[in-house]
Amino acid sequence: MKQLLPGIWQWSWFSEEKQLNFNGLFLTVGEHKIVIDPPPMTADASTLIRRQGALDYIIVTNRDHIREAVTYQAEFRCQLHVPEADATQMEVKPSKTFKDGELLPGGIWAVQLKDQKSPGESALYIQQGKGVLIVGDALIGKPAGALSLLAPEKYGDIGKAKEGLRRLLKYNFDSILVGDGASIIGGAKQALEHALQA
Repeated sequence: MKQLLPGIWQWSWFSEEKQLNFNGLFLTVGEHKIVIDPPPMTADASTLIRRQGALDYIIVTNRDHIREAVTYQAEFRCQLHVPEADATQMEVKPSKTFKDGELLPGGIWAVQLKDQKSPGESALYIQQGKGVLIVGDALIGKPAGALSLLAPEKYGDIGKAKEGLRRLLKYNFDSILVGDGASIIGGAKQALEHALQA
């Protein structure tokens, strides 16, 4: 469990199949304690989260990042929020669904991205410091320090997928925290611009 930014920690679970770290995030924002896209928790992640008091919310960025959310929702007795456009494709009963432009707990803005792997693929934007973007499958942190898209066959149209991601450039941010791969703490906007030009 490592602290990436003030009030934001990340833990990772290595996927042998994908040869990538699957990352979960723990955020403390004001009174809110939030977990995003949780893979299996490491012992130190579980300890740190429990020490902070009750977990309030789990937020999932897309249908494929439910991961261990159901287990932790039951364990921590917290709410589960998922993208409305993906909800019917998930075998979960969310406490709430969210749409594009919605303000989520902790001052997190939902940014739904068009033409991605799933219809509900959402980035989460936090106006903290120089700005933080959290993405699920929209971008992969690979190789470390750079961003890439998923394999072209994952999309209906990779050109449209890139166009859908251009929307993120309208936001002010310096960090991108990824669900898969290595997060970028500084210079992330330039890394995104580079990925979309490739």
